[in-house]
Amino acid sequence: MDSQTPVYEIKLLSSLAKVFPDETPVYRPECLPLSSLKGETVSFQAACTVSNTFFKTEAKVAIQSPIKDLIRVRNVQNVPVGRACNPETDDNYLRTTSGMYPDLLRDLTDDTTYIYPGMWRSLWIDIRVPEDMEPGVYPIEIALADEGQTLCRAECSVTIYDAVLPKQEIMHTEWMHADCLADYYHVPVFSEEHWAILKNFFLEYTDRGCNMMLTPLFTPALDTAFGGDRTTVQLIDVTVEGGTYTFGFSRLKRWVDLCRACGIEYFEMSHLFSQWGAKYPPKIMADVGGRQEKIFGWHTPAIGEYTRFLHAFLPELTGKLKEWGIDKITYFHLSDEPRPDDLDTYRQAKESVADLLEGFHTFDALSSYDFYRHGLVDKPIPGNNEIDEFLGHGLTDMWTYYCVGQYLEVSNRFMSMPSLRNRIYGIQLYKYDIIGILHWGYNFYNSQFSLEHINPYEVTDAGGGFPAGDAFLVYPGAGGQPEESLRMMVHYEALCDLRACRLLESLTSREYVMELIEENLAEPLTFKRFPKSDMYMIWLRNRINKEIAARTSLHTA
Repeated sequence: MDSQTPVYEIKLLSSLAKVFPDETPVYRPECLPLSSLKGETVSFQAACTVSNTFFKTEAKVAIQSPIKDLIRVRNVQNVPVGRACNPETDDNYLRTTSGMYPDLLRDLTDDTTYIYPGMWRSLWIDIRVPEDMEPGVYPIEIALADEGQTLCRAECSVTIYDAVLPKQEIMHTEWMHADCLADYYHVPVFSEEHWAILKNFFLEYTDRGCNMMLTPLFTPALDTAFGGDRTTVQLIDVTVEGGTYTFGFSRLKRWVDLCRACGIEYFEMSHLFSQWGAKYPPKIMADVGGRQEKIFGWHTPAIGEYTRFLHAFLPELTGKLKEWGIDKITYFHLSDEPRPDDLDTYRQAKESVADLLEGFHTFDALSSYDFYRHGLVDKPIPGNNEIDEFLGHGLTDMWTYYCVGQYLEVSNRFMSMPSLRNRIYGIQLYKYDIIGILHWGYNFYNSQFSLEHINPYEVTDAGGGFPAGDAFLVYPGAGGQPEESLRMMVHYEALCDLRACRLLESLTSREYVMELIEENLAEPLTFKRFPKSDMYMIWLRNRINKEIAARTSLHTA
């Protein structure tokens, strides 16, 4: 081996970079100006490598800054990606092949990281800015050292403006799969251990801008193969005696109380009918003669005895929601993603409960405008690739979502996509005045159709069912603590961008903010047309921050 001295490199990068082991990252100073309002977290990265050696180096990470106590450093870990994308792609993907992709954010142990020969890895650096922060420009130095000797260092600064980011207004649900947590951690459903894990995940959930919680009245009728079962996770106690149904709500009350204590502002009741057409009830377990039996599921039709069940159950449930003071912030689902040829079965399901849900919101993810045109859905949630039809009919107060089917031209968060495609979502939501966003996979740790449980550290594509990154935003860390992904952090940044736009609008006008967003674009921003440059997004957010600060200082002077 050559005896040359190892050469260490460090490059500071924006939060929008994805650092692959085999690709030298490009330092772009125009993407590094960091600025923040008070009450948000801003992030950047430090990418490192070493040459002239065969051996990895264990290095201590040292941060020097007047705001050191506000800074958190995590390793960006690579995870295996089997299915990177759908068979058809556009030109806005980073890669389309299997491999190791940067995604998992893991806290350092004893401030230690590793620098790998001939491979690039990055550190993820967060600055959590409190609302009472003194404004100013704060220098930050990051250094990597071995046995007290500095190997490499880099410097930057962050500008903190004297304005507080306003409270998030948009409703945001990422479906929490309580069964997947019980399955992964091998704890009984709704045991004390399970409740403790749920609390950990709820706190992370709300910390990153999620404020509506999918509530499993009964085991959610989601991603389950016909005739198959997911682990039972049912908050409602059901007893059948002499043909009469009685219900217990103590677990639901505990769920609601925990959600509220963790910052949840809205509730969505799990789907009352099966996915893709509302042809069946969800799985419902009941005490029948002292034994737990499955009284509804794939073996029973949606209309019939289940209708009688719902007419007994829903009045009691809605009474409890009113008693607990959450009826005005509760939304009901009927069936997820009904297809156009499911119109009749969906209509029958809706008609069977319509009078029982009067005064409550109903909403569902769907692709066909016909469901709304026929008055079957109060709040339609079209995909961001299909929302134009709804907007074209003049709908306002719109929701939207994306998942595996939204892979051409529009925003999404697959690991194979650039982070800008994740973050631009916030600006799009602002332009179209979207009031709610939904995604099905906060922590889905099953294969497609829930045929088996998976380890998300090893399988990131639901057993090949979906492009990696579609099924979850967080990983199940040790001790029942969630570990975030860089996609989670970038999505959080998108929501902060939205909040900043709202603040600037309150100080100027909506027209003024849209002029800033679109003044340098070749064509107006849409869900399908947006700039592909990281610099655009970073420049725009920094400009918005400056505009807010200028007007806030005038207002308070």
